[in-house]
Amino acid sequence: MAADESTPSAQHPKHDAIAALRIANYRWYAAGFLTSGTGLQILGTAIGWEIYERTHDPLQLGYAGLARALPVLLFALIAGQVADRFKRKQIIALTQGGFALIAGILAYASFVSAPIIWLYILLAVSGVVRAFAGPARNSYLPQLVPQSLFHNAVTWNSVLFQLAATLGPLLAGVLIASQNAAWPAYTATAAGTLLFSLCILLTRPKPQILSTEPISVTSTLAGAKHIWTQKEILGAITLDLFAVLLGGATALLPIFAKDILQVGPVGLGALRSATYVGALLMGLYLAHRPPFRNTGPVLLWSVVGFGVCMITFGLSTNFWISIFALAASGALDNISVVIRHVLVQNRTPDHLRGRVGAVNSVFIECSNELGGFESGLVAKFFGPVASVVSGGIGTILVAAVVAFAIPQVRRMKDL
Repeated sequence: MAADESTPSAQHPKHDAIAALRIANYRWYAAGFLTSGTGLQILGTAIGWEIYERTHDPLQLGYAGLARALPVLLFALIAGQVADRFKRKQIIALTQGGFALIAGILAYASFVSAPIIWLYILLAVSGVVRAFAGPARNSYLPQLVPQSLFHNAVTWNSVLFQLAATLGPLLAGVLIASQNAAWPAYTATAAGTLLFSLCILLTRPKPQILSTEPISVTSTLAGAKHIWTQKEILGAITLDLFAVLLGGATALLPIFAKDILQVGPVGLGALRSATYVGALLMGLYLAHRPPFRNTGPVLLWSVVGFGVCMITFGLSTNFWISIFALAASGALDNISVVIRHVLVQNRTPDHLRGRVGAVNSVFIECSNELGGFESGLVAKFFGPVASVVSGGIGTILVAAVVAFAIPQVRRMKDL
């Protein structure tokens, strides 16, 4: 007998794990997102390796993060206005083309052993491009999939990002080892980002609601005001900011690979990939299950677990224990990533998504890059182990503070 609307199967339809991937628009986006993400991860690994090989100074790794972060801080709010006033599809295509051009110039600079100042200049220019790329890319996704499939699309976006971040460092290690130089890696980055530019032109998005507000300080800060009034979003973004700012170890991986674990460039690629292998596995798990119920406690405990993993990694002198700790940290971090992205997009009207995305980009990009500077600075004076362990402890303390300072976070239920 056919099931009617009162049966459990009708009330709770089976979860379709690949629903978003059935949509052609999203498949084009996903293909480009994967190639670009892989390319940018290759670049991130290669630039860290080249700078440390040429300077042997952990603080120089911190300066590299600073060079990428400051342009995002300076241009993000303007970029949010641009993403709300102009077609996001065109912005994405142009910024990905910009990444390809920068990577090509980096390849040449590396090949001719140009003065290292040029690497920092090119990183700063890439930071400007990132400032405009982030808000447009993040706010474009709701134009490609129905609202009912948005959570699934965010989860698959996370899976693809983690896959790119897993493949990228491994490929970087192989490419660097092939010539004992970084220029082959930068060339691969140029190819990957250019492919995203082409793929995005093949998408057919839903019409964008363009902002018509007069440009003013009030309209520019509208995204920040929206986040401040949505305490769950504020709490989730704050957790991510300080967890990555304090607890991230990515910038110091060249030091751990070379001086502590002594595993060389291929080992560096494996260490950098380990975080994303864990995140990839968690993303696949999340794609095959319905959204979280007790979202707040899940978010808070995932951040605490991330801090514990960072402490374990910092104290480890065994390569495989280090790999496991990084993989576990990636899995736990991906939980908070998915929750944050769904919160930000679902609770933001379309005409504000660019500006809210810009503020979110400031938190994400600058926590990563300024976190690298903080890690390098602490490592300069106290050593890499103290830098990572103290960061892990700080992450746990931040989770406790947010749980009590913003009670809406711990009370959060369904997304």
